[in-house]
Amino acid sequence: MKKKIISCVMATALTVSAFAACSGSEGGGDETTVEVTTRQAAQTDASGNQSYSEDEVLEMRMFACMAGTEINDGNEIQELIAERTGVKVKETWLTGQTASEAIGSIIASGDLPDFIDGGDGCVQLYENGLLVAWDPYLEEYPNLKEMYSDAEWEMFRQDDGKIYWANVFNNTYGKSKATGHNDEAFWIQVRVLEEAGYPEVKTLDQYFDLIEAYVDNHPQMDNGTKTIGYTALCYDWYYYCIENPGEFLAGYPNDGSVIVNLDNPDDPTIEDYNTSEITKNYLKKLNEVYNAGYMDIDFATQTRDEYIQKLSSGCVLGMCDQNWNFAGDIAGPLHEQGLDELGCEYVPLGLMADGVTQQQWHVYGDTLNNSSGCAVTTSCEDPQAAFQFLSDILEQDIHDLRFWGIEGVDYLVDEDGLYYRTPEMRENWKDETYKANHCCFYAYMPQWGGTSRDGINAMQPGEQGSEYRAGLSTPMANLLVAYGANGLPDLIGSVEGVAQGPWYPMWSYSNEMGGRNDTAGCVAWGKMGDCKHIWIPQVVMSKDFDATWEEYMAAYAECNPQDFLDEMQTELDARIAMAEAAES
Repeated sequence: MKKKIISCVMATALTVSAFAACSGSEGGGDETTVEVTTRQAAQTDASGNQSYSEDEVLEMRMFACMAGTEINDGNEIQELIAERTGVKVKETWLTGQTASEAIGSIIASGDLPDFIDGGDGCVQLYENGLLVAWDPYLEEYPNLKEMYSDAEWEMFRQDDGKIYWANVFNNTYGKSKATGHNDEAFWIQVRVLEEAGYPEVKTLDQYFDLIEAYVDNHPQMDNGTKTIGYTALCYDWYYYCIENPGEFLAGYPNDGSVIVNLDNPDDPTIEDYNTSEITKNYLKKLNEVYNAGYMDIDFATQTRDEYIQKLSSGCVLGMCDQNWNFAGDIAGPLHEQGLDELGCEYVPLGLMADGVTQQQWHVYGDTLNNSSGCAVTTSCEDPQAAFQFLSDILEQDIHDLRFWGIEGVDYLVDEDGLYYRTPEMRENWKDETYKANHCCFYAYMPQWGGTSRDGINAMQPGEQGSEYRAGLSTPMANLLVAYGANGLPDLIGSVEGVAQGPWYPMWSYSNEMGGRNDTAGCVAWGKMGDCKHIWIPQVVMSKDFDATWEEYMAAYAECNPQDFLDEMQTELDARIAMAEAAES
């Protein structure tokens, strides 16, 4: 459990009234009075700090090195947040470039936004001196500091001893209320399980047997679209979708780039899952599925946009992916086409290799990712205002605006203080046009999951059990009943924390290596990635799997993976030592 600090109420806030004339409220869209506050104008001091008039809104920019959808100008909740904080942020997203290309272009041009989440490129931004340190602002803004314990903040320090970013996800306030699975899994459409009578599915063979049988029975959808049994994403860094299931199938948690073997609990060791027999058998299964015609013939060359379009059409029965990479993009399109009520939504399965008796696909509790996060750049003319804004949007009333919306318009409150939505309100928040005009999540800025400061509600609606269940499609609701599940984690059935020690997750270290080239391990890691990008699709599509696998392993060995594994072992040992020192 993270150390929690009671939030401070901003001393500089004034209460004003704002009116939102929105059509989604119960009672026919009458004007709704919303209590908001606005930041008092900053004053110019002897140091020459920025000053603003009381009614001025400071406009800033943010770039997130992820795919996303821009909201419309004049967005209603964004305007309310601007009135409350005195700041409006224009968010832009990754389009038409890979993440590394985008960061490279930003660095070369010198045209930096005020805020940035550079993904794996955060290290490059730091090494080029383009980020503002968080350290002086953490003490000034308790809302920000409470995101992590002192020990966790230490994990964000760079080699100059300062902190330059904070990851904004997997932070639980109070008690967890999670109903979903935001991590990786083999996903399958509800309609496939429904047609098969909701069977138990534990292995790859069982998973693909279901998919192949469904394709045979339904080679195309009612609209004539060809049914695709299974697809995968190999594009850019998203190739994890096809590359790393081997570690999960072996029963290990998501350390991402390696396995941490605990056969000797007193001496954890780094292992390479890429060369394991389980990974080989997994890829051999994909090879069989591909050559039998049940796998997407374009999986190796499709872009992420093309991948999302396929999932949004409802024609793909299964894939392996992280929920956060696809779910938010396809929920609206599936619903707008009525495909959710036809069973085209996806549920996760915690598959295991033969001989494996327990798995850890689902992460219970928070995961510390110190390799990337939200940062303020040196191009920001008023860092003080930027950090104050990051703090302000964690105030409970603004956090509610971001994720619940406007009381009376987007949610109601019952006699016990529990937030809930009417069916019309739920429909609004599934509508892409409504969200573009009305909703403002500031999704890559500080936020909380877990329990609201009122001790009653969830910080985010998707974790409110009653609201989650009320918003389910009929096929999804029926499936949960059939399996006796309260939420998606119950469908997966992972064990809790068996191998998630103080080093977890190791990918938070290897992710940073992608932006560096200063050690033998970094060089090897880059070569390994290039090699897997080239060879894994070839292995899957090969007409002679064993021969192509051997060629792949020979090419892989030339990357000197042991240099990478040795550096990961050093980091593993260091994390264990740090944890032991903190306990003593």
